[in-house]
Amino acid sequence: MESLFSAMVVLLLVSFSCFTSSEARYSNNGNITVKWDLMNWTPDGYVAVVTAYNYQKQRSVPGWTMSWRWTKKEVIWSTVGAQTTEQGDCSKFKFNIPHSCIRKPIVVDLLPGTPYNQQIANCCKSGILKPGVESSFQLAVGNAGTSSKTARMPVNFTFTAPKQQYICGPTKNVRPTRFITADKRRITRALMTWNITCVFHKAT
Repeated sequence: MESLFSAMVVLLLVSFSCFTSSEARYSNNGNITVKWDLMNWTPDGYVAVVTAYNYQKQRSVPGWTMSWRWTKKEVIWSTVGAQTTEQGDCSKFKFNIPHSCIRKPIVVDLLPGTPYNQQIANCCKSGILKPGVESSFQLAVGNAGTSSKTARMPVNFTFTAPKQQYICGPTKNVRPTRFITADKRRITRALMTWNITCVFHKAT
């Protein structure tokens, strides 16, 4: 129940906030910037909002697919606004079954018309990412660190799209993202933020 409540709080926060990191806002060098914002801790991990920003001035992404490799034995308990393409072997879990137990999950955006309770702000566009637009989803991660000292960044990110190939750099720990509430009277921030930059390589 605690994890579910935390996830609901994150949904409300992100729905009424905006991204204010000057680093990402002005890094318009023709790349895809992925921000991994840890929003709160759970008993066995954390809830994160992952957002891809298209800073390519003249190139749309016709349906993104994102992947990475966990460095521990992390699992994805649940997702909002996206889903993994496979669940993997979760047979060691007897009661609560994770959404994904794969060490290198592949994540795709949900379709337009997805039920509202499965959405998060800026999701559910079939992965279509136009210039200057962002796409987000939420993950509840388990079997992971529960503090800034023990949480480990995922590695080996890949970002692909039909007929497009990107090369992603290493995951970096950067200044936490700040969020402004809808009434612009309060600023909050992520607990931690990890950044991945993916550069267009070639058309395939």
